[in-house]
Amino acid sequence: MVTKVDISSPELNNKDTSSWSLGCFGWCLYLTSMFFVLATFPVSIFKCVKIAQEYERAVLFRLGRIVDKKPKGPGLFFVNPCTDKFIKVDLRTFSYDIPPQEILTKDSVTVSVDGVVYYRVHCPMSSVTNVTNAHHATQLLAQTTLRNILGTKKLAELLSDREGISHDMQGSLDEATHQWGIKVERVEIKDVKLPHQLQRAMAAEAEASREARAKVISAEGEMNASRALKEASLIMAESPTALQLRYLQTLNSIAAEKNSTIIFPLPIDVMSHFMNRK
Repeated sequence: MVTKVDISSPELNNKDTSSWSLGCFGWCLYLTSMFFVLATFPVSIFKCVKIAQEYERAVLFRLGRIVDKKPKGPGLFFVNPCTDKFIKVDLRTFSYDIPPQEILTKDSVTVSVDGVVYYRVHCPMSSVTNVTNAHHATQLLAQTTLRNILGTKKLAELLSDREGISHDMQGSLDEATHQWGIKVERVEIKDVKLPHQLQRAMAAEAEASREARAKVISAEGEMNASRALKEASLIMAESPTALQLRYLQTLNSIAAEKNSTIIFPLPIDVMSHFMNRK
């Protein structure tokens, strides 16, 4: 009797090896192939012994069924060349450059965005049995997820909150690829390209905003200066001597610049005295 087990279930690792029964005919084929292996020893040893590197694991199939509840490796493992087949899985981290994607943001602005995804295989059994090509599927899903998430963001959020967008993409990708045995470690937005017309419009808007702030600052300075002049005039009105000293200070400033023209201020009170005598 052959017991069927759903290999796509996440509880695969909890199954006993005894559940993978080959059946009577399967055991006959396996024992027969082992007889030929022993008969051709030691030549057959070169076909039966395989090596898995430290960063590799081998998923072994025997007559189409997974042999053990965990992959083989690293190191040496035995393979029956007549009935066994194995698939090596690389456990190192892979990086994938997401091609530039034309995306329409929430506020109807078309931008071109690219990024990079770092992922690795954390469960070799699931990456082999649950999906045809785990790497290709993850890369296609990364492109689709980038378009879907950025389509819900406004342009201002896209330009200012890249870290939050990357975190959302990582969570979404990691959840979707978990059943494929893939762990998404990091997602980064590399570049956001805006249309040239939009770039010019944003530059003009920024320039106009800077000019408006400059005018406000200049007006505030004029207002503060007028207040200071008003206070100074009130102080000078109380003391005529202070006004004469201010005249002399102005003459000193003009003479220091080596000008050929010297302006000497003459008080109106002096002129009125001579005019009254006439």
